[in-house]
Amino acid sequence: MTPLDPTVKSLLTDPYGTYAELRAETPVRRIVGPDGLPVWLVTRYPDVRQALADPRLALDRAHAAPGNYRGFALPPALDANLLNMDPPDHTRIRRLVAQAFTPRRIAALRAPIERVAEQLLDAVEDTAGPSRRVDLLASYAAPLPITVICDLLGVPEDDRHDFRAWTDTLITPDPNRPEQARDAVRAMLAFFTGLIGRKRAEPADDLLSDLIAVRDEQDRLSEEELTSLAFLILFAGYENTVHLIANAVLALLTHPEQLAALRAEPELVAGAVEEFARFDGPAPLAIRRFPREDVTIGGVTVPAGETVLLSLASANRDPEQFGEPDRLDLRRSENGHLALGHGIHYCLGAPLARMETALAITALLRRFPALALGIPAEQLRHRPTMRARGLLELPVRF
Repeated sequence: MTPLDPTVKSLLTDPYGTYAELRAETPVRRIVGPDGLPVWLVTRYPDVRQALADPRLALDRAHAAPGNYRGFALPPALDANLLNMDPPDHTRIRRLVAQAFTPRRIAALRAPIERVAEQLLDAVEDTAGPSRRVDLLASYAAPLPITVICDLLGVPEDDRHDFRAWTDTLITPDPNRPEQARDAVRAMLAFFTGLIGRKRAEPADDLLSDLIAVRDEQDRLSEEELTSLAFLILFAGYENTVHLIANAVLALLTHPEQLAALRAEPELVAGAVEEFARFDGPAPLAIRRFPREDVTIGGVTVPAGETVLLSLASANRDPEQFGEPDRLDLRRSENGHLALGHGIHYCLGAPLARMETALAITALLRRFPALALGIPAEQLRHRPTMRARGLLELPVRF
């Protein structure tokens, strides 16, 4: 196995300390990525924000120079999604999906989310037993978003556990067992193909049935685009929210003065969610970009076709943009974080993720006034990946 680049290794063990060094020393640095290929890592807020909206930086892998990008291979039926597209296809498909995330449709999900949160907290109490200890990630932070997004799409309850396992495999693949990732991809493709077939035969009041109608009746989607959309909505719409909720709980439990403030003033929760996203967001990096031409970023010329990684996590801790950026401050004003992106690729499900996190935190704090970490914070383990900023577990006691 190829040794990790020292910068990558440091980002896995001490991400925020490493980002601080990079911003100060080489804010646009060429490193060797985990796959052994060179990438440009951009870490300062103004550079990241500008690059996120720069149309010269393409998402389509067709703009990658030969041999410059390996990435994770998905079959065409799952690969034709918004994370690999530029305008005009991106514009066309995003407009279709936007119907699922209108303010009215999101508002209609509030009551169901509150109901699911209470049901999950009931189960937490029932299963914790006399020890009053539980893994809050597995019992609450993960099942809440998967239930919401599966309900939105129309995924049957019996299929949801398998999807969680497949997603875990794709987010943190075992380098010694590459067949696991391939098996997960094949299983997900078979799952979505079968689900779309069933929805075609028996449409329901859900997003997937609506997208199938767009495909079949209006011919505005190809079959591969339809399947890829279902995959992306379920995968991205759930995984990031899991980590946003869990990271928010961890932030509160390691900052007792902020936890006390939120308990005293629950109305702070909307601003608190923005601060949670800035302070320790779920996506350290934006989806990779490929310059269509030589591009200057932060005074450094990046050749056309090379891979560019924009660090959202680093930008959100840039002291030139945020006062005391390493301090959690639920009353922080003018919080222009980039945790959910910027420009035409801004996270489409951001309003839903915000509402889910706010409702999840509100219900949790109301239900468990003595909530605390179950182990010392330094013993918590994060996923060993640059793709996501997420815990492997979150033991708590209440």
